[in-house]
Amino acid sequence: MRRRTMLLGVLAVGAAGFVAADGQNLFYAAITEDFPGGVLTVQEAHSKAVAGDITLVDIRRPDEWASTGSGEGAHRVDLRRDDFTDAIAALVDGNRDAPIALICARGVRSARESNRLQEAGFTNIIDVPEGMLGSRAGPGWIDSGLPLVRG
Repeated sequence: MRRRTMLLGVLAVGAAGFVAADGQNLFYAAITEDFPGGVLTVQEAHSKAVAGDITLVDIRRPDEWASTGSGEGAHRVDLRRDDFTDAIAALVDGNRDAPIALICARGVRSARESNRLQEAGFTNIIDVPEGMLGSRAGPGWIDSGLPLVRG
């Protein structure tokens, strides 16, 4: 019993270490890749996507789309697809200079994939670092009350 109590105490202290004094999750901060390109808030991404000024792509998994829906105006492309880069190119008719914004849950995967697409020759990739669920960049799409598309 004593060993179990000690283990639970260590786990609780360790978990607390992942949250900074300002409430931000240090785990996500530690694994988030820097992206030197453009960024948009979720409000900007929504407004530009519905106006047709950007191609907004939700790169999360199908189970995530089913759980929360996707942002209005977003295309769904699972980043695990073998043809992910080709699928993104197809959304913009092969125009690698077209403005493409990526959104995921908390900005970790979108930053990584934004860098990957730039390396693949896309020149106008934009990250939405708040994501659908929020991050250190902001509250996210859902908590901002932006429209969702289910199904």
